[in-house]
Amino acid sequence: MYTKVLNNKLIFVGDLNSINLEIIAKSYKHLTKKNIKIILIGDIDEIQKYFIRIRFKVSIVELFSIEDHLNFNNKNIFIFHAGSNSTDKPNLILNQIVVSNNLSKHKSYDLITMPIDKSIIKKENNFNGVTEFLSQINFKKTFMLMRGEGFSIIPLTTHIKFKNILKGFNAKNFYKDLKDIIHILIKKKINYNEIIILGINPHAGEDGTLGNEENIIKKVIITINKGLKFLKIKGPLSADSAFKNINSKKLFISYYHDQALIPFKILNTQSINHTIGLTYNRFSPTHGTASDIMYKNKSNNTSFLQCMLN
Repeated sequence: MYTKVLNNKLIFVGDLNSINLEIIAKSYKHLTKKNIKIILIGDIDEIQKYFIRIRFKVSIVELFSIEDHLNFNNKNIFIFHAGSNSTDKPNLILNQIVVSNNLSKHKSYDLITMPIDKSIIKKENNFNGVTEFLSQINFKKTFMLMRGEGFSIIPLTTHIKFKNILKGFNAKNFYKDLKDIIHILIKKKINYNEIIILGINPHAGEDGTLGNEENIIKKVIITINKGLKFLKIKGPLSADSAFKNINSKKLFISYYHDQALIPFKILNTQSINHTIGLTYNRFSPTHGTASDIMYKNKSNNTSFLQCMLN
């Protein structure tokens, strides 16, 4: 009789020209001790070649149905083959993301997506990132919740040109985004003591002298706070001073990507990317592909372990 695994997670292996599989191999012993199974989605032949290259010896079980892993203990590494005879790497990766999404939706398993080189895909596809792609194929609005040990952030716009940031900004859309975020956080039992909205303009608009966006934000916050019992939203605060006072129970919401990502990456040493808004949880480690250190045993698996143990 095998020990019950409480948190089943699927792992899309991402771009194999990377440290992704090295990080997974490094994490194997720790995860098996925690009774967590490693279920990979990718090209089984390429995965096996990589493991041989880094001299990682483990029993591999190919899954033809995702439920088959229930018949084995967690000492194995399980692979659901999602390969292709095509040499078109961008479309192969996109197809593997679709397969990973469908499996996660079907079984309500958490999905960990390992890093990819977005630039390769963007050359021939309308692709801004995995968060946006998952939103597109699921017909759902998703939010990028970046969770760190010091504080968390959500940028309301992600990988778009700076000149396009305010095209969709208005009271109706901003209100809906905040309401959706609060609903999702409550549903998923992700608790914050404070939610702080950053101003869009320098110095939070300086009482309307540097823009009217902050006045819209204020009115929306007042409206939403009337319906909240145990949590109050604050803001808009000037982004250049908002991060002086941080703690792990604070969530900062910015309207554009770099306004929050820059302080987040500087001030947090441990972090994960948690996509919220889907029917399942999607996590991603916050490192890149780091192809320059492939096969050199220099990778750090901290963020991946956080994703797996979350």
